[in-house]
Amino acid sequence: MRAENSLNDKSSTNVSENTCEDIPDTSISDTCVADTNTPDTNTSEADILDTTYENNKEQFYISEIPDDIFEKMQGKSYKVDCTLPRENLRYIHVLHVGFDNQVHEGELVVNKDIADDVLEIFKELYESGYQIEKVRLVDEYDADDEASMSDNNSSAFNFRFISHTTKISKHGMGMAVDINTLYNPYVKTVDGELSIEPANATDYVDRSRDFSHKIDHDDLCYKLFTEHGFEWGGDWTHSKDYQHFEK
Repeated sequence: MRAENSLNDKSSTNVSENTCEDIPDTSISDTCVADTNTPDTNTSEADILDTTYENNKEQFYISEIPDDIFEKMQGKSYKVDCTLPRENLRYIHVLHVGFDNQVHEGELVVNKDIADDVLEIFKELYESGYQIEKVRLVDEYDADDEASMSDNNSSAFNFRFISHTTKISKHGMGMAVDINTLYNPYVKTVDGELSIEPANATDYVDRSRDFSHKIDHDDLCYKLFTEHGFEWGGDWTHSKDYQHFEK
């Protein structure tokens, strides 16, 4: 990430690139986001989510990387050899519906070139009640992809080069997003052996089976990302990365 005009702290008033509204102070926690208006018992789940979005739409925003977030990224997702300037990255704050059907806060770091697309996709997923279990920065897992994926965490930027090359990976450029990773693993045959990432995703390798949170061509997540010009790793031939969307 690179430093455009660094934010002094998250309590600062920031102007989003996708809106002219001021961005309020927010702090990420594991607690649910409560709707400020309690709906009546006859209100449908879709109406509840619509109302919640209207009451909390300021929780969807893009900013430059705040100083406290950038500090947490040091030596983790933003490694010592990171060649991507801080100012090329953006911090995204969203709401999402968890597997508990409650509203939760989420945060991602992505390349500025896809920030607007990613924010819009997460808004649409949220309004549709699409369930994503966790949306946390990979730095909470010390930038360990396996640890993050095995915990079914959805994330984006994590600087790295493609193995045995000097080419930066899509995640290393902040140009890829992984969704519900445990249920949508990366699968590849290496030296005749099936490699599954995360390792605890064996039950979700067979895509002919029906199970919850599976991304396929009929899934809303697939439809939204591809409508926004992303490529899905599930369509690859040399390997399958069912969780992965990239530009």
